[in-house]
Amino acid sequence: MYTLDDIKDGKLPDHLAVIMDGNGRWARKRNKLRVFGHENAIEAVRDTVESCAKLGIPYLTLYAFSTENWNRPKLEVDSLMKLLVAVLKKELGTMQKNDIRLNAIGRIDTLPKKAHAELMEVIDATKTNKRLTLTLALSYGSREEIKQAVKSIATKVKNNIISPDDIDDTVINSHLYTQNLPNVDLLIRTSGEHRISNFLLWQIAYAELYFTDVLWPDFRAHHLVEALINYQNRERRFGKTSEQLN
Repeated sequence: MYTLDDIKDGKLPDHLAVIMDGNGRWARKRNKLRVFGHENAIEAVRDTVESCAKLGIPYLTLYAFSTENWNRPKLEVDSLMKLLVAVLKKELGTMQKNDIRLNAIGRIDTLPKKAHAELMEVIDATKTNKRLTLTLALSYGSREEIKQAVKSIATKVKNNIISPDDIDDTVINSHLYTQNLPNVDLLIRTSGEHRISNFLLWQIAYAELYFTDVLWPDFRAHHLVEALINYQNRERRFGKTSEQLN
């Protein structure tokens, strides 16, 4: 079993993103409601966040709730929102102690009032922390993000604020929810599914993708280390040849 000590110095992702999948299946295997899986996934989140902080990975983004998740049964959605409030309250002290800044992307204005208020309170309380930026993607959908960016840029072009000739990657990045985050270097998805599910489509253009069969509630530090070692053994060429890199 891997430990954090097995990680090589250097060549760690600046920005790690995780699609936390498998809570429902984890619960069903135990003949429990899906919410039981969500409740037991908190330890996986804590383990991943603390491991990233210890390793010096500066940015971690977790896909916590998608725009499509609003279509799930009301009981599950309500339970998830209550869980979000409870976890934020409980983990604030730990985030302060470990110098972790909380951030959020997505249509967070659509969250229930109590959940939104608690989220903003923790974001404000941790805004000066610098060790790790933990971003929660909440009510997030990448197509919606890109659509809103296109609309905003189009409006600026119409009002002669931006010339069409000036639109480049930098301009587009500055209109995304992630404008203050670097592009993703490594994307992990748990539970054995091999798809992106409308998550950070622009930001993962050159990310390394890692899929594991481990269900998210069972994901621990040694699973993260396994993914990071796999990442460290890959050659990232960004369109160049191996000879050019060498």
